Amino acid sequence: MLREIHPNINNTFKDSYIFDFLNLQESFNENDLQKALTRQMKEFILELGKDFLFVGEEYKVQVGNYDFYIDLLFYHRALQCLVAIELKADRFKPEHIGQISLYLEALDRDVKNDNENPSIGILLCKDKDKEVVEYTLSRCMSPTLIAEYQTKLPDKKILQRKLHQIFGNDGGK
Repeated sequence: MLREIHPNINNTFKDSYIFDFLNLQESFNENDLQKALTRQMKEFILELGKDFLFVGEEYKVQVGNYDFYIDLLFYHRALQCLVAIELKADRFKPEHIGQISLYLEALDRDVKNDNENPSIGILLCKDKDKEVVEYTLSRCMSPTLIAEYQTKLPDKKILQRKLHQIFGNDGGK
Protein backbone atom coordinates (compact mmCIF):
# COMPACT_ATOMS: atom_id res chain seq x y z
CA MET A 1 0.00 0.00 0.00
CA LEU A 2 2.79 2.40 0.94
CA ARG A 3 4.58 1.86 -2.39
CA GLU A 4 1.33 2.49 -4.30
CA ILE A 5 0.86 5.87 -2.62
CA HIS A 6 4.56 6.81 -2.70
CA PRO A 7 6.22 5.03 -5.65
CA ASN A 8 9.51 6.91 -5.06
CA ILE A 9 9.89 5.67 -1.46
CA ASN A 10 12.66 3.13 -2.15
CA ASN A 11 15.77 3.74 -0.02
CA THR A 12 14.08 6.59 1.89
CA PHE A 13 13.55 4.79 5.20
CA LYS A 14 15.68 2.24 7.00
CA ASP A 15 14.58 -1.01 8.59
CA SER A 16 16.77 -0.42 11.63
CA TYR A 17 18.25 2.66 13.30
CA ILE A 18 21.11 3.13 15.76
CA PHE A 19 20.69 5.79 18.43
CA ASP A 20 23.94 5.26 20.33
CA PHE A 21 24.39 9.04 20.54
CA LEU A 22 21.50 9.29 23.03
CA ASN A 23 23.48 7.80 25.94
CA LEU A 24 20.31 6.37 27.51
CA GLN A 25 20.38 4.18 30.59
CA GLU A 26 19.64 0.47 30.13
CA SER A 27 16.08 0.98 31.40
CA PHE A 28 14.15 3.86 29.81
CA ASN A 29 10.58 4.74 28.85
CA GLU A 30 9.06 6.39 25.78
CA ASN A 31 9.23 9.85 27.34
CA ASP A 32 12.97 9.43 28.07
CA LEU A 33 13.51 8.31 24.46
CA GLN A 34 11.54 11.25 23.04
CA LYS A 35 13.32 13.84 25.18
CA ALA A 36 16.73 12.38 24.28
CA LEU A 37 15.88 12.40 20.56
CA THR A 38 14.73 16.02 20.60
CA ARG A 39 17.86 17.07 22.54
CA GLN A 40 19.97 15.36 19.90
CA MET A 41 17.79 16.36 16.91
CA LYS A 42 20.68 16.97 14.51
CA GLU A 43 22.09 13.46 15.03
CA PHE A 44 18.58 11.97 14.90
CA ILE A 45 17.83 13.59 11.53
CA LEU A 46 21.21 12.47 10.18
CA GLU A 47 20.35 8.90 11.22
CA LEU A 48 16.89 9.14 9.60
CA GLY A 49 18.32 10.27 6.27
CA LYS A 50 18.16 13.30 4.03
CA ASP A 51 15.23 15.62 3.32
CA PHE A 52 13.58 15.39 6.76
CA LEU A 53 12.36 18.63 8.32
CA PHE A 54 11.32 18.69 11.97
CA VAL A 55 7.76 19.96 12.53
CA GLY A 56 7.24 19.28 16.23
CA GLU A 57 7.13 16.97 19.20
CA GLU A 58 3.95 15.92 20.99
CA TYR A 59 2.13 17.30 17.93
CA LYS A 60 -1.54 17.63 18.87
CA VAL A 61 -4.30 16.36 16.61
CA GLN A 62 -7.94 16.45 17.63
CA VAL A 63 -10.41 13.75 16.66
CA GLY A 64 -13.94 14.17 17.93
CA ASN A 65 -13.72 15.39 21.50
CA TYR A 66 -10.31 13.83 22.10
CA ASP A 67 -6.80 15.18 21.83
CA PHE A 68 -4.05 12.87 20.61
CA TYR A 69 -0.33 13.58 20.56
CA ILE A 70 2.05 12.36 17.87
CA ASP A 71 5.47 11.79 19.44
CA LEU A 72 7.45 13.38 16.60
CA LEU A 73 6.25 14.94 13.36
CA PHE A 74 8.47 15.58 10.34
CA TYR A 75 7.98 16.69 6.77
CA HIS A 76 9.85 14.88 4.00
CA ARG A 77 10.78 17.24 1.16
CA ALA A 78 11.34 14.67 -1.58
CA LEU A 79 8.18 12.67 -0.82
CA GLN A 80 6.23 15.87 -0.08
CA CYS A 81 4.40 14.43 2.88
CA LEU A 82 4.16 14.51 6.65
CA VAL A 83 5.91 11.70 8.53
CA ALA A 84 4.53 10.80 11.95
CA ILE A 85 6.93 8.91 14.20
CA GLU A 86 5.53 7.00 17.13
CA LEU A 87 8.11 5.84 19.67
CA LYS A 88 7.81 2.59 21.59
CA ALA A 89 10.18 1.65 24.40
CA ASP A 90 9.30 -2.02 23.97
CA ARG A 91 8.72 -4.54 21.18
CA PHE A 92 6.24 -4.05 18.34
CA LYS A 93 2.65 -5.03 19.15
CA PRO A 94 -0.10 -5.30 16.52
CA GLU A 95 -2.28 -2.82 18.38
CA HIS A 96 0.26 -0.08 17.68
CA ILE A 97 -1.02 -0.03 14.08
CA GLY A 98 -4.43 1.27 15.17
CA GLN A 99 -2.82 4.19 16.97
CA ILE A 100 -0.59 5.25 14.07
CA SER A 101 -3.45 4.76 11.57
CA LEU A 102 -5.61 7.18 13.56
CA TYR A 103 -2.78 9.74 13.58
CA LEU A 104 -2.26 9.43 9.81
CA GLU A 105 -5.96 9.85 9.09
CA ALA A 106 -6.10 12.94 11.31
CA LEU A 107 -3.03 14.41 9.61
CA ASP A 108 -4.41 13.75 6.13
CA ARG A 109 -7.86 15.16 6.89
CA ASP A 110 -6.93 18.11 9.05
CA VAL A 111 -3.26 19.06 8.63
CA LYS A 112 -1.81 18.21 5.22
CA ASN A 113 -2.16 20.64 2.36
CA ASP A 114 -3.99 19.71 -0.85
CA ASN A 115 -0.75 19.66 -2.86
CA GLU A 116 0.94 17.21 -0.46
CA ASN A 117 0.95 13.42 -0.61
CA PRO A 118 -0.68 11.19 2.03
CA SER A 119 1.15 11.04 5.34
CA ILE A 120 3.45 8.19 6.34
CA GLY A 121 3.73 6.63 9.77
CA ILE A 122 6.81 5.08 11.31
CA LEU A 123 6.62 2.98 14.44
CA LEU A 124 10.05 2.96 16.06
CA CYS A 125 10.12 -0.03 18.37
CA LYS A 126 12.90 -1.41 20.51
CA ASP A 127 12.40 -4.82 18.93
CA LYS A 128 10.20 -6.47 16.33
CA ASP A 129 9.36 -9.97 15.20
CA LYS A 130 9.38 -9.84 11.40
CA GLU A 131 6.64 -12.45 11.10
CA VAL A 132 4.33 -10.54 13.49
CA VAL A 133 5.01 -7.36 11.49
CA GLU A 134 4.28 -9.15 8.21
CA TYR A 135 0.99 -10.58 9.48
CA THR A 136 -0.05 -7.25 10.97
CA LEU A 137 0.70 -5.23 7.83
CA SER A 138 -0.68 -7.77 5.34
CA ARG A 139 -4.20 -6.30 5.47
CA CYS A 140 -3.30 -2.85 6.70
CA MET A 141 -4.29 -0.07 4.32
CA SER A 142 -2.31 2.55 6.22
CA PRO A 143 1.08 3.68 4.82
CA THR A 144 3.07 2.57 7.84
CA LEU A 145 6.57 1.24 8.40
CA ILE A 146 7.81 -0.59 11.45
CA ALA A 147 11.48 -0.07 12.25
CA GLU A 148 13.54 -1.09 15.21
CA TYR A 149 16.25 0.84 16.96
CA GLN A 150 19.24 0.20 19.16
CA THR A 151 20.53 2.64 21.71
CA LYS A 152 23.98 1.05 21.75
CA LEU A 153 26.16 -0.47 19.07
CA PRO A 154 26.71 -4.20 19.42
CA ASP A 155 29.89 -5.30 21.20
CA LYS A 156 32.99 -5.02 19.01
CA LYS A 157 33.72 -8.77 19.37
CA ILE A 158 30.22 -9.65 18.15
CA LEU A 159 30.64 -7.35 15.14
CA GLN A 160 34.01 -8.92 14.32
CA ARG A 161 32.54 -12.42 14.58
CA LYS A 162 29.67 -11.45 12.24
CA LEU A 163 32.12 -9.95 9.73
CA HIS A 164 34.19 -13.14 9.80
CA GLN A 165 31.01 -15.16 9.19
CA ILE A 166 30.08 -12.96 6.24
CA PHE A 167 33.50 -12.61 4.63
CA GLY A 168 35.15 -15.81 5.84
CA ASN A 169 38.05 -16.20 8.24
CA ASP A 170 40.46 -14.35 5.99
CA GLY A 171 38.60 -11.05 6.48
CA GLY A 172 37.45 -10.94 2.85
CA LYS A 173 40.96 -10.96 1.33
